[in-house]
Amino acid sequence: MLYSMEMSGQEYKFVKDLSGKWKFSLGNNPEWSKSNYDDSGWDKIYVPSAWEMQGFNGYDGYAWYRKTITIPQLYNKEALAIELGYIDDVDKVYFNGKKIGKTGDFPPCFATAYNARRIYDIPEYLINYDAPNTIAVQVFDEGLEGGIVRGDIRLIAEKNPLRPFMDLQGDWNFKIGDDLSWRYDTGEDGSWRKIYVPGNWENQGFKDLNGYAWYQTSFIANDSFSKDRIVLLLGKIDDLDEVFINGIKVGQTGFMEPEHRQREHTEAYNQLRGYLIPEGIIQQGKTNTIHVRVSDFYLEGGIYAGPIGFIHQQDYISYWKNRKKSNY
Repeated sequence: MLYSMEMSGQEYKFVKDLSGKWKFSLGNNPEWSKSNYDDSGWDKIYVPSAWEMQGFNGYDGYAWYRKTITIPQLYNKEALAIELGYIDDVDKVYFNGKKIGKTGDFPPCFATAYNARRIYDIPEYLINYDAPNTIAVQVFDEGLEGGIVRGDIRLIAEKNPLRPFMDLQGDWNFKIGDDLSWRYDTGEDGSWRKIYVPGNWENQGFKDLNGYAWYQTSFIANDSFSKDRIVLLLGKIDDLDEVFINGIKVGQTGFMEPEHRQREHTEAYNQLRGYLIPEGIIQQGKTNTIHVRVSDFYLEGGIYAGPIGFIHQQDYISYWKNRKKSNY
């Protein structure tokens, strides 16, 4: 069965129902994220439902869920994501042993995100088609109900997806405040924290943060960068942004300073960011840095939706042509 759904301005179709029995264990062990871990001795509980309703009443703390799924080869042209409904309180999700998302903050800097809807993009390179794939979910619950408690649990696919040839989804460096000299910072001085991109910063331990913050990551330019002009995809950012590669400004959306912002820029949070990189800025075969200066002045903030990565200009143009033809 196929049907459409819309989330954060993106249109998806249903691929596979993931509700039902999952493997489950109390406790916390990083080995449990691995795809080859033997979970044959684990309990099984129903998802979605609080673990208190399934024999673990009164338990607060860490627990893990695991499930193995097969994805048919016919989906190899799709951009897939996992929807995990609502998790009480904090979670980190792995696909075939690689982290693909995090919501909330684990102790010692605990921050709940029990009311945040979980949708995590799966990088294409992680998927084993027509073969087993392992989903592992680490959960921490501070009190009351705990676990994957409610909502839709399913595999979904984005319609007409943008597919970067280099995926930059993952942990980035993050710093609160604003200093233009940070566009040269390597993020190695200990003053930067880690944050998962994409995902709004309120659900990652920075609740009620309004104002300025910076993101930073690095990449090595491979041979794919020499085939065509390159576009940097930064998904959607709430609210405004300025982007630098190797310290050089390559694009912006809106006016960053409050005194210069205009009314027409209040909808910038819903615009897809795609910045064409001027020739000569990216250094082939070397480490390059990306810095994203973000300003948010109310509600949620940050690089909150994907795709995140690099795409060739011709593929980017084709994407927009297809969107126009499909009228959505």
